[in-house]
Amino acid sequence: MATTKMVYWQDGEWWLGYLEEFPDYRTQGETLDDLKQHLRDLYADLTSGELPGVRRVADLTLA
Repeated sequence: MATTKMVYWQDGEWWLGYLEEFPDYRTQGETLDDLKQHLRDLYADLTSGELPGVRRVADLTLA
């Protein structure tokens, strides 16, 4: 099973978060499980190749 890192927090009654690799794309859920499902859906959309101009974060090795 593949995994990815997510950043999340609770703000009032909502759970907010984003995928560490894609910090510009945030989503929310009514529960933590709901947020996780939205993040799974978001990951599928962002990695599908269907959306133009998707921005990512990656490591860069320096000499």
